[in-house]
Amino acid sequence: TDHLGLPFMDAVKELAAKAGMEVPAPDPASRERAERAAGLHDVMAAAQAWFAEQLAGLEGAAARDYLARRGIDATTTQRFGLGFAPDSRGKLKAALARFGEEALVASGMLIRPDEPGKASYDRFRGRLMFPVRDARGRVIAFGGRILGEGEPKYLNSPDTPLFDKGRTLYNIDRAGPASRKAGRLVVVEGYMDVIALDRAGIAEAVAPNGTALTEHQLDRLWRLDPQPVLCFDGDAAGQKAAVRAALRALPHLAPDRTLAFVALPAGQDPDDLLRSGGAEAVRAALAATEPLVERLWRHEAEAEPLATPEARAGLKARLLAHVAAIAHADVRQLYRDEFLRRFDALVRPGRAPFQRQAWKKGRDGRWQPPPAPASDVARAIGAGGIDAPTARALVEGFRLYPEALADHVEAFAHLPLADRPSAELRDRLIAAAMTGAELDRASLATILAEDGAPTASGRPAMGFSFTRRDSDPDRAIGDLAAAVEILAAAAEVERALAGATERLKRELDEEAFAEQQRLIAARARLKDRLASLAGNG
Repeated sequence: TDHLGLPFMDAVKELAAKAGMEVPAPDPASRERAERAAGLHDVMAAAQAWFAEQLAGLEGAAARDYLARRGIDATTTQRFGLGFAPDSRGKLKAALARFGEEALVASGMLIRPDEPGKASYDRFRGRLMFPVRDARGRVIAFGGRILGEGEPKYLNSPDTPLFDKGRTLYNIDRAGPASRKAGRLVVVEGYMDVIALDRAGIAEAVAPNGTALTEHQLDRLWRLDPQPVLCFDGDAAGQKAAVRAALRALPHLAPDRTLAFVALPAGQDPDDLLRSGGAEAVRAALAATEPLVERLWRHEAEAEPLATPEARAGLKARLLAHVAAIAHADVRQLYRDEFLRRFDALVRPGRAPFQRQAWKKGRDGRWQPPPAPASDVARAIGAGGIDAPTARALVEGFRLYPEALADHVEAFAHLPLADRPSAELRDRLIAAAMTGAELDRASLATILAEDGAPTASGRPAMGFSFTRRDSDPDRAIGDLAAAVEILAAAAEVERALAGATERLKRELDEEAFAEQQRLIAARARLKDRLASLAGNG
């Protein structure tokens, strides 16, 4: 498990195989699946050996020339098990006929047409072949790069009993052990990028298999390293892929789970950088990492000019929507603080950070927060504020879990609650929090009773985890924090949307329309997230 980065059971199976033993299957169905998988592993190993033979033969001359032009020598070719699939519909089928057609189709090596009577044929033809291995080093799939003109440039194996492209990472078998020695794991976009880093002496590199990084792949990366380094191409597509990965990671961030990013020179991939600057340039680039919070901030801050109030409000709305996606309460709060600090420094330089002592008591004796950061667009929030059922759920959540008040009192105070009884109870909860006392459910109930406040928000609240007394406290407090962040983000989105709609009325151009539609989509996503919280309560 330490040396190869294998899960425990895979490590047991690996050791058993080396000792000539077999780990018993837990049930007949599992045994049948294991036997079928073992047969397919034999097919894939034989296919890899055959492709390697073809690369070394007469028909592999063009592929060998291509590898030579890319600086890939015979040692590297052998290390990665590269091969060549001849441009033929039946040579592999004939070479591996001993396994039977069903096994070859199941392994993805043959394609069986849907039309009755049509013969199956080789999937990979006229391509340089990259074997994809699992963590135990067994070939489970292939990627094939076309030589010359044609589409697609890369063709990958389909999903099979051995291969799930959304869960597998290229070079995981070699990168796992290497990452433990290097103290780092690097993620690049493709097979050739992995090989380029290997040539530069960096063996701890993996790549997805022709898709954007998935949640399963992120989990696999985090099992090896708490901060994988994403080194994507320096073109626009590569930078978009990096941002997509950052957004995909947000819900799963934790103190021991994040990402770092490397910005390559414009238009270059790792192989380009190796050829132009050598191994030293690659190592220097990987040493200059950028944390996820910085990468996401830079992406949003540079997305459009911030010359108008609407654009600045849109930036703030996007940042808070990203914050709302983070499930871990502490990480979410710190991201919110960091983004808002940067936002204030950008659009209101010199403004002092928010201070609790800035709260004042009104004539009625209630605590009044300072004004919310000014938004220069319309203040309308939906049809007049947060709807009554959601408002009741929120105040009920803070009444049942008052220990969460201290971390969220500012955002809670500024939420526009349309339901009057909920707003009044919210004021009393805030007053209790401003005393500075350590609050729990019992002490808060006493304070509310002495103040003559109702002990509940009235009608039954929605089905969130934080509206039930018997919920797991950690989950309830986490869901409550998520709800506050979602509602705060929704408020900012509504403000930005109102401004974008006004701009569209004035200018009636594609840019204004696109901004309005993007904000409408963001509002829908936030509503879906809130509904999901209620549905999981």
